[in-house]
Amino acid sequence: MNILVLCTGNSCRSQMAEGYLKHFAKEQATIYSAGVETHGVNPRAISIMKEDGIDISKHTSNNLDEYLDIAFDYILTVCDNAKERCPFFPGKANRLHYNFFDPSKVEGTEEEIHAAFTKTRNQIKDYCKNFVEKNILKTVS
Repeated sequence: MNILVLCTGNSCRSQMAEGYLKHFAKEQATIYSAGVETHGVNPRAISIMKEDGIDISKHTSNNLDEYLDIAFDYILTVCDNAKERCPFFPGKANRLHYNFFDPSKVEGTEEEIHAAFTKTRNQIKDYCKNFVEKNILKTVS
């Protein structure tokens, strides 16, 4: 099973989702993440995931054009901008969308920024856990 997570810059939300999907799906799926642009992996995303025991420090920021020839079972968009700009992918991929708040846009104290990243990370974690239980693990049991 191939899953693509799409966001605008493939730097934060899609990177967190990729990390959690890999964690929860184990070997049951191949997870990719990409952006309609590439902004590099956000250091705060790496840090907030590390706090929850997930290492995304080796992730790369990829453009969705790199994956146009892969047959995806699911395409998950995690921000409205990516949903609007997502090109047509051939095949029968199920498309799911959830607009997660972008913590990288928060300005304020370190505590406020950290709180925003924590909140978004936890929402993405819950979403990915539920997605895997509903769509991946049920198909292998």
